[in-house]
Amino acid sequence: MIALVDCNNFYVSCERLFNLDVLTRPVVVLGNNDGCVVARSEEAKALGIAMGEPAFKVRELLEKHHGAMFSSNYTLYGSLSDRVMRILSRYTPNMEVYSIDEAFLDLSGMKDLAGIAARIRKNIFDELGLPVSVGVAPTKTLAKMANRYAKKHHRQSGVWVLDNEEKTRDVMAITPVEDIWGIGTQYAAKLRKNGFNTALELSKAPDDWIRKEFTVVGLRLVHELRGVRCIVLQEEEARKKGFCVARSFGQLLTEKDDIRQVLAGYTSICARKLRQQQSCTAAIQVFLSTDHFRSQDKQYHKSVTLHLPVPGNSTPALLGPAMDGLDRIFRPGYNYKRVGILTFDLVPENSVQQHLFSETDSARESKLMKALDSIQRHYRGNQPVKFAVQGQSTKGSLKQGKLSKRFTTRLLEILRIKI
Repeated sequence: MIALVDCNNFYVSCERLFNLDVLTRPVVVLGNNDGCVVARSEEAKALGIAMGEPAFKVRELLEKHHGAMFSSNYTLYGSLSDRVMRILSRYTPNMEVYSIDEAFLDLSGMKDLAGIAARIRKNIFDELGLPVSVGVAPTKTLAKMANRYAKKHHRQSGVWVLDNEEKTRDVMAITPVEDIWGIGTQYAAKLRKNGFNTALELSKAPDDWIRKEFTVVGLRLVHELRGVRCIVLQEEEARKKGFCVARSFGQLLTEKDDIRQVLAGYTSICARKLRQQQSCTAAIQVFLSTDHFRSQDKQYHKSVTLHLPVPGNSTPALLGPAMDGLDRIFRPGYNYKRVGILTFDLVPENSVQQHLFSETDSARESKLMKALDSIQRHYRGNQPVKFAVQGQSTKGSLKQGKLSKRFTTRLLEILRIKI
């Protein structure tokens, strides 16, 4: 049996944990540059606020109902997510961290699954104050479905276990095909067109037809609905084939030096991600663009690909090509909104073919990067040590006008209680 543990409205729950004034009020959390709604409380959902709704469209509605808005505080969310996952790891060594607020746990061979699920939920709430829902079933797809059922129909207990055919059939009978894990809008429309409206109906579909229309991936999903485990737990994170860091600026930028500092910061992040995966990149792509929503501005979009002489993952090895790429594509006279870097053609760092005439001391550079990464981990969410090209400008920083404090990672921002 597999359990899916999912934190309820995770970003909102994290904000409420340290802001009790909004515990029962409508709350939304905004995405990058405070642009759109990326998380909603149940009260905000009841007001009709949709995911992805622009912030300016919901501001008046929230004010009318005494609601609250927060900027995304990824440092706080990441810290609390780590604590949730540490609690979950006590219950089984076989665990897949699926996202920042979800994890699959292998509970095979364990008894009293409902009791275990209830204890998981209680422990997380008692130790962290975060509400979670737990769905347990024979497969990952059914566990997702059980978790969704627990949230919608058993909010008080927050737990649902599909441990017999009758319960499984009842849940599948009320689950629309578009709410099945792994089925998108287009696939759902195609299934409905062919008479499959619920998960139960889909589970009875002929294998030959599913394979023909949805390939082996769709067939695997249907078998999961029948209780046959086909999607295994990924206890180790799958190796990525590339990394990309690209964000919109908090304000329009026209000067190359300002954009250079932002790109240098993004390049540093990419290099750190490569080192975490123990990969090196053989090529990078740098891209730059204006804001296509501003019809009054001249528009410009350009990218350039550069190949490294030796695949690398050190920040200096990527900074040089990245800055060269910006020099090639930058044109004065434009209001730029976005810059980014993409790394691809990745190879394991222990399989890099060195260049015969390379003057880089790779061993020394590796030690330097390990020391840098150690410092960055200690000061999570901050960069006390930077390369000079990253500069000190904040012009390209994200808009975070409603950012809460980093209560769990900054001593100066720790919650203070007056008695």
